[in-house]
Amino acid sequence: MAVLSLAGPIVVAGAGSIGCYVGGRLQAAGAEVHFVGRARVLDALRAQGLRITDLDGGDLRLAPASLRLHDAPPAGAGLVLLCVKSGATADAARQLPAGSLVLSLQNGISNAAAAAAAAPQLTVLPGMVPFNVAELAPGHVHRGTQGRIAAQDHPALRAWLPVFEAAGLPLALHADLRAVQWGKLLLNLNNPVNALSGQPLRAQLLDRDHRRVLAALQDEALAALRAAGITPAPMTPLPPPRLPGVLRLPNWLFTRVAARMLRIDAKARSSMADDLALGRRTEIDALCGEVVRLARANGVDAPLNERIARLVETDSRPRSGAALRAELGI
Repeated sequence: MAVLSLAGPIVVAGAGSIGCYVGGRLQAAGAEVHFVGRARVLDALRAQGLRITDLDGGDLRLAPASLRLHDAPPAGAGLVLLCVKSGATADAARQLPAGSLVLSLQNGISNAAAAAAAAPQLTVLPGMVPFNVAELAPGHVHRGTQGRIAAQDHPALRAWLPVFEAAGLPLALHADLRAVQWGKLLLNLNNPVNALSGQPLRAQLLDRDHRRVLAALQDEALAALRAAGITPAPMTPLPPPRLPGVLRLPNWLFTRVAARMLRIDAKARSSMADDLALGRRTEIDALCGEVVRLARANGVDAPLNERIARLVETDSRPRSGAALRAELGI
């Protein structure tokens, strides 16, 4: 297969679930991709290679010898995909070569700005990954939901559109990504609920009490967004203000109204659940913490987002939906 290249290779800075999925798809389509990650991930890739599966039946395998693996970012990247956890953003940005074009494929709102502040010599663009990717086993990542990657429009990024298209990862470019990021964050408020449920995503969403917790978190976020004058973009067929009401419906009706939301295979789970299982620091501050900060900056409160963030950080044992509601006072 011919190698697709522009100004240089693609570097995945943060070869976790998202980084391995996106980077692996790009390499399978012919792009030169270099993966930078933690020793645990790199050791698995060296031993077993990379397997990429999805809910549509796709199954790609990249042999260990085909993977370019690094402990630190190599020089000469044409495009860097920043996929590290939010807490590592500034440190990762400072390690990137000056002048790099960087696309942040991270959760939350502020990572691109944090990277740009830490390394002003970079061109950093915010991006948004709508689909869920879970690590099923060392060296095996699985996409469990659908969606199209969104990114901030920029002339330098437009040149990469054919590369992503060839990999089956078409980019949707936006003049202003903030509304899209907030629309995704509303859905990502399910991450702590899922992590505290101890269940796969689909099973957790079929529990009405867990959905009621998510609805209450979204209510607070929507109130903060209204106070800030921000209109979040819809990430589902439903407008964001209608999401909490639908989540509170009884199961017999929810499964009909939200059938598309439930197009999740049984293997999907939140990245926060993976982080807790591995004893890693979570991205709770980039999700619920963003809601709390926006609320405070605009004269409203978000106590439930504060409380669930505290639970994730201090007492992450699995809970039933009813127990979690009672603990949060919902």
